[in-house]
Formats: sequence, structure tokens, C-alpha cells
Amino acid sequence: MPRSARRKQLLSAAQEVFVAQGYHAAAMDDIAERAGVSKPVLYQHFPGKLELYLALLDTQASALSEGVRAALEGTTDNEQRIHRVLSAYFGFVDRDDHDGAFRLIFESDLVNDPEVRKRVESVTARTMEAVADTVAADTGLSRAEAELLATALTGSAQVVARWWLASDRPVTQDEAITLLESLLWRGISNFPRRDG
Repeated sequence: MPRSARRKQLLSAAQEVFVAQGYHAAAMDDIAERAGVSKPVLYQHFPGKLELYLALLDTQASALSEGVRAALEGTTDNEQRIHRVLSAYFGFVDRDDHDGAFRLIFESDLVNDPEVRKRVESVTARTMEAVADTVAADTGLSRAEAELLATALTGSAQVVARWWLASDRPVTQDEAITLLESLLWRGISNFPRRDG
């Protein structure tokens, strides 16, 4: 198997184990077994459990950040941008295969480790900054003001999407997005776009 394909296979197996058991309870033996490889093969790609977990965090953090950035860049209509960003968060939290990737970022049992905390803070910052760039460019607000509003928007999206999933999807995903979109749009639309 090519090295990149093997790495992807190992990350997928590790994600299943880490999501199911948490970092501390997961064992490299379990991950190797889930991947159908020997432990030495696993160690050829990742020198230890922490490095494997960090690689997985990086992969999932990039997926979320790229989804938010693509949502913002896909239209110039700000109401649609809100809808698309919310859809990116809900889609990440509730993937079709329900892989629990969001738990690695938002519910890690290893958040006190400096490297994990740095990565979690980085994905939160990257998504907020992407939204703040758009808010600042469209409204002319200062960077600090744009970041405050972006933190409110992205924080709402993350918290509500996680609550919705943990509450067994009490409304459809489309209904949840529409409700939150309506609330957020009513607030952010009070900051009109500047001309030019």
C-alpha cells in the first residue's frame, strides 16, 4: 500500500478508537488492530500515540477551517454567507458517517496538553479570523470590532451545532440552520455594507 494511503488508513482507524474511547483509554494496540496492521507498521508512521493524535487533530482542524473559508468565499451575499458558514459547522458536527471528528477538537480529554490546546485554539482562531476578514471588509469596522462579532457568530455556530447533535437532533438540520441563521442575520445585518 502506498505510504499516503497507509497513513490515511491509520488516521481513520485512530479516529474511530479515539472518538470511542478518548485519548487516555485508547491504546496503540487497539489502533493497529482496528487498522489491520501490526504495531511496528503503525510506529513506522507515527512515533507515538500523542503524535498520532496531533496528526488527526491537524487533519480535522484543516477540514473545518477549509469548510468555513469555502463557505465565505462561495458568495458575496452576506445572508448566504451566514447560511453557508452554519451549514459548514453543522456538516462537520453531523457528517453522514457520523465519525465524531468534532469531538477531537471540541471535546478532547487531552485539552490540557499544550500541543493539543494550541491546535484547538488555532482552529477556533482560524475560523474566527476568516469570518472577521469578511466582516471587516464589508462593514469598515475596526479589526477588534470585527473579531468580536466573528467570535459571536462562529461560537454560536459551534455551540448550537454540538447541542443539536447531543440533543438527538430535536429538529431537522435544515430547520436548525434556518432558526440560527435568522437570529444571527437579524443581528449582523444591523452593520450595513459599506460602498466600495
